[in-house]
Amino acid sequence: MPFLTLPAPLPQLLYPCKSPLSFKTHCSLHPVRLQSNNKGHRYLGCLADCVFVLCVPRLTGSEPLTILPLTTEMEEAATKAHYKVCDRLKLEKKQRRMCRRDPGVAETLMEAISMSALECQYQFRFERWNCTLEGRYRASLLKRGFKETAFLYAISSAGLTHALAKACSAGRLERCTCDEAPDLENREAWQWGGCGDNLKYSNKFVKEFLGKKSSKDLRARVDFHNNLVGMKVIKAGVETTCKCHGVSGSCTVRTCWRQLSPFHEVGKQLKQKYEASLKVGSTTNEATGEAGDIPPPRRALGSSGTSTDPLPRTPDLVHLDDSPSFCLASRFSPGTAGRKCYKDKNCESMCCGRGHNTQSRVVTRPCQCQVRWCCYVECKQCTQREEVYTCKD
Repeated sequence: MPFLTLPAPLPQLLYPCKSPLSFKTHCSLHPVRLQSNNKGHRYLGCLADCVFVLCVPRLTGSEPLTILPLTTEMEEAATKAHYKVCDRLKLEKKQRRMCRRDPGVAETLMEAISMSALECQYQFRFERWNCTLEGRYRASLLKRGFKETAFLYAISSAGLTHALAKACSAGRLERCTCDEAPDLENREAWQWGGCGDNLKYSNKFVKEFLGKKSSKDLRARVDFHNNLVGMKVIKAGVETTCKCHGVSGSCTVRTCWRQLSPFHEVGKQLKQKYEASLKVGSTTNEATGEAGDIPPPRRALGSSGTSTDPLPRTPDLVHLDDSPSFCLASRFSPGTAGRKCYKDKNCESMCCGRGHNTQSRVVTRPCQCQVRWCCYVECKQCTQREEVYTCKD
């Protein structure tokens, strides 16, 4: 399963508690997180197709022990909820088993999917291909070996690695905890504290989840390589964060932990590797971007029937096919007609030489904002006229 898809979200639903320790199940695909209302009740929901909502009163310390632990019926409802999330993701048999064995994995998978897709769209927001993955576009891209396909594999594996490492340190997974980082230097001067992101566990999980390298199929080797590129970018971004303790900030003792870099930085580095992606193999593609113009992949074969093109050792992404232009609507993208562009920056490229339309509109935005004591920001409303440029059909 190279790139997981996020089901369309439904509105978040929270229900008021009618009695302590009551629960109900409601079908929803939107994550429900821990929240509190002004009456002191907590809502504990599972990220699931069927959301399990539990109402527990705020404990004072004088309650009888009979109210804990939760009943078997409640535990079974929560288990069924995260099982259904795993089933909706259309995982392979082994992946579904890994998803089900820890209730926190299902939520982490959904988080990784959303984070990867959003970062992909952000990095390509000014490009002809803007990471549109709805409907047939995603499936069509993943069947081919374009540069864009390579980026999807890399950002997907990176997103899952990042989300799992963070979930471990946040205590959302049962099978892992904080990173202990035993290889830090000068341990005698440091006091290991905080809670480091557990990259060791997440790397092991992702490698098992995405599958092992195939030595026979060139496409499988390319996909595996791009998965590793995403994971290596995550590893390269790990930083040791420390906090000093001592009289007058003398830093006699430091509390240190390992922390992953923000995922936006990961996406930025992967975009650079996309730009430098190397073409391997002997497949050809003379696509113009129109539907039906791209022939099936052809591979140079030796006398034994196997690919004769070795996969080079490189830290960059690799791909097999030349990308289509993405100018016109096709099974790979909706094209650039109607897309917003920026005059004198990318309109010529974005619109593929078709020209652009210019619209003038009046907009009102907050301006001249100032922070007021205490605790609020005061802004004026400024009206201005702006021009919007969109690509012609």
